[in-house]
Amino acid sequence: MEETMPKVFKELKNVFLKLEKHYRDMQDIEFTVENNKLWMLQTRSGKRTAKAGIKIAVDMVKENLISKKEAILRIDPNTLDTLLHPTLDEKVDKKVIAKGLPASPGAASGKVVFTADEAERMKNQKEDTILVRVETSPEDIHGMHAAKGILTARGGMTSHAAVVARGMGRPCVSGSGEINIDYETKEFKAGDLTIKEGDIITIDGGSGKVMQGSVPTVKPDISGYFSTIMKWADKFRKLKIRTNAETPQDTKMARNFGAEGIGLCRTEHMFFDDERILSVRQMILSKHLDDRKIALDKLLPYQKNDFKEIFKIMKGLPVTVRLLDPPLHEFLPKTEKDMEEVARSLNLGVKEIKNRVAELHELNPMLGHRGCRLGISFPEIYEMQCRAIFTALIDCKKEKVQSIIPEIMIPLVSTEDELGIMRKLVNRVADELQKEYKIKINYFVGTMIELPRAALRAAPISKYADFFSFGTNDLTQTTFGISRDDSGKFLNDYLDHKIFDGDPFVSIDKDGVGELVKIASQRGKKQNKKLKLGICGEHGGDPRSIEFCSKAGLNYVSCSPFRVPIARLAAAQAELRR
Repeated sequence: MEETMPKVFKELKNVFLKLEKHYRDMQDIEFTVENNKLWMLQTRSGKRTAKAGIKIAVDMVKENLISKKEAILRIDPNTLDTLLHPTLDEKVDKKVIAKGLPASPGAASGKVVFTADEAERMKNQKEDTILVRVETSPEDIHGMHAAKGILTARGGMTSHAAVVARGMGRPCVSGSGEINIDYETKEFKAGDLTIKEGDIITIDGGSGKVMQGSVPTVKPDISGYFSTIMKWADKFRKLKIRTNAETPQDTKMARNFGAEGIGLCRTEHMFFDDERILSVRQMILSKHLDDRKIALDKLLPYQKNDFKEIFKIMKGLPVTVRLLDPPLHEFLPKTEKDMEEVARSLNLGVKEIKNRVAELHELNPMLGHRGCRLGISFPEIYEMQCRAIFTALIDCKKEKVQSIIPEIMIPLVSTEDELGIMRKLVNRVADELQKEYKIKINYFVGTMIELPRAALRAAPISKYADFFSFGTNDLTQTTFGISRDDSGKFLNDYLDHKIFDGDPFVSIDKDGVGELVKIASQRGKKQNKKLKLGICGEHGGDPRSIEFCSKAGLNYVSCSPFRVPIARLAAAQAELRR
């Protein structure tokens, strides 16, 4: 056009510049030329990818068309996910065989496996796998690490599979009710199609689609424009951004994404390593304190080294360590082989172990013997964990590693007496070690507010707390009386009938759960003016929830490592919209 109609082309360029300058945005323009005369038909703001949107925003600031504030407000934080994970090649044909919930972004292909052990075995053989489970549990952690992606038939957006996968940066499609898994035959059916173990599938955790065969992916490309936007966002936001992490790999990743501390280190995730699980089972199944202490002594050095590595990586930034929280049944041996192994280690018969497993069975374990209730019944477990935290801290001080002040979090508190007893336990262990090593240990003790009663009784509970961390996953479950793992069966009906305006496990329910957060914050701060407030549920990475947290006066949000950039941008936007 420049060669055949130079005058018209020059005129068109001037119009382009005028329109872009007037609308202060990239334009999608329609025009025509008739008898060497230019006619403008229409203009509108152009659609763009996340990557293009960031580049356009930064370029327009440099051209003085928009301010940094406007540039930040123009970017949808949720679109940043596509910049951090592999995505499917849009040019390639795909055979979609099932759909589920887009639980963790990214795309991956691999051979189908049905057990965590098989995923790990195949990884050792350099094979890519997709771990397919009805639902995952903490026992599957090693397989989730080994697999390239996770597919589950049950579970919602905050199910175990979804939460852990997001933390690991693994693609995950959860709650795919269209697949029927048969562990015995090692296959699953999707409609009329049967997928056997070893067959290749592809999952897209951004759309929830499951595809037959291998689909090429496009690697993420984080440019300098991304870093520029993040730096601008950090200047505007007041809310601190922490991460949920308990492995050195996740901790490093979160730091690279700009995390300013760890808001939730889930110590139970450290127990499922093959070298440790036997000792954990010995600890749980022991009937006598002496046997339990022998098992705990074996676990102590593992926990200590875990904490030491994390403290070194965080270099002085805050680390909140949640003491053991989940129900004990999650650690129990399930196969005959595992039961025989535990029986040998405890010099007991297999029948005795089976009886002990039956004794520990609970009808509703999520509301059962877990959290601080374990600490009350078996204080030696929490004592071991505190000893591991403090001795790791002492070692770091001796090695002149930049010191941190650990925040020890007591889970599932509902009364002030529970926290009072647990605080005394932590203080006693610290005092013993300070005398033994002749070194001062600084630390904080706080609790996770995840039960409605704890929120309502925040004032007396805050007398024993240096901080509150709102565990909104469980707080949402206990406020609504809805299981996050089972809600996928009826949640869409509630959305269709407009009973809910969104999934309460994805964006915080401001009227109910949010009200409890506000009540606890106000009552806690009134009693204890130095009380620090944060949130560590999955809502900590959701932009709408982050805006609520900012208005509610929280000090920080904590989220999965890959959602840290999203939280940084959303926190800046929340501040700018005030």
